[in-house]
Amino acid sequence: MRFHFPLYSSSSFSLFSDFTFISSLPLIFSSSHFSPFISMAPAFEPLSPPHQEAEPQTATPHHADTVNNFGNDGQVVSKSKVTVVGSGNWGSVAAKLIASNTLKLNSFHDEVRMWVFEETLQTGEKLTDVINKTNENVKYLPGIKLGKNVIADPDLDNAVKDANMLVFVTPHQFMEGICKRLVGKVRGDVEAISLIKGMEVKMEGPCMISNLISEQLGINCSVLMGANIANEIAVEKFSEATVGYRDNREIAEQWVKLFSTPYFMVTPVQDVEGVELCGTLKNVVAIAAGFVDGLEMGNNTKAAIMRIGLREMRAFSKLLFSSVRDSTFFESCGVADVITTCLGGRNRKVAEAFARNGGKRSFDDLEAEMLQGQKLQGVSTAREVYEVLSHRGWLELFPLFATVHEICVGRLPPSAIVEYSEKKPSS
Repeated sequence: MRFHFPLYSSSSFSLFSDFTFISSLPLIFSSSHFSPFISMAPAFEPLSPPHQEAEPQTATPHHADTVNNFGNDGQVVSKSKVTVVGSGNWGSVAAKLIASNTLKLNSFHDEVRMWVFEETLQTGEKLTDVINKTNENVKYLPGIKLGKNVIADPDLDNAVKDANMLVFVTPHQFMEGICKRLVGKVRGDVEAISLIKGMEVKMEGPCMISNLISEQLGINCSVLMGANIANEIAVEKFSEATVGYRDNREIAEQWVKLFSTPYFMVTPVQDVEGVELCGTLKNVVAIAAGFVDGLEMGNNTKAAIMRIGLREMRAFSKLLFSSVRDSTFFESCGVADVITTCLGGRNRKVAEAFARNGGKRSFDDLEAEMLQGQKLQGVSTAREVYEVLSHRGWLELFPLFATVHEICVGRLPPSAIVEYSEKKPSS
């Protein structure tokens, strides 16, 4: 038997009773569950204006030559060198943001290396050659100048060899291979940041990309997530983002300085897992929103999907990591990213086409036709989330997440997005 919203039956309460965050359940399930959070202030106030060099730091940072660029006499001791690992749509925009700041801040080398997975264009030219000649990624970000200090490099080892700040921004399914290639190739004092939205699911459980980078390369890794449609940032429309960091505030401030511009405001939050899971899970919600759009169910239904999706994001995150902060879901990486991705992201766009075709065309076919080489993240993330839910016996607790995967693989029709079976979704 199927029934319409709400997706959670009263029996759901007992299913959550064994978990450590039981005291917060009224916030998840009551009709006014967001109201206690409304008065919460952001985790931190915005930092100093983005284009002013910070005063010399007196505190000892995590890596002195990465963060503290001033000696006792006030002279610059060293400069941080940045490499962007990835050159797709978002990677190219990240390089543009960073390059505009390295020219203005004397604590960074001007040059920004960008590792490019080499491709041959229809003209017969190599993509890296065209980027370096035209200062433009003609395949993934046409019409946008990256900055003359951005150097495209097809050699991964060469691109990272001198860098002490690494920005990872590739499809998440490629990261394990990239990390294996980089073992022993990066400096010991490197700080990393991941802009990657996804997770790896292994036998022992889910592994966030930031943890994968840290464990494989032996380096600290922060994250940057937010309501960031790359093409809008590329043309300098105002946007926000959230840096999630672990322990060292000075490191967070370096990343904020490196990314912040007058049109791109970055706020640090001491919650790596919360920030990263928001960026990962919102793509699953965007797939659901795309189904709603493709079936022309209307704005009320789409708003309900977004609300339920955010609720499942929070519950799933808290189950995996008890350290996740409720306030993180009110940063750019949380509710704002859900909104923008469900309104305009590529996951929503392709899912809409999938629903309009009645699920008869595969996501792989639609991705190839509609995205010109860019990759979907929501479909693979939905599968990875489903694996976690199935393995841990949580499927009934997350009907939206489970249903999205069932639709993506053809076990349910797109219309099932607003229905929930009293039986578990089939395994």
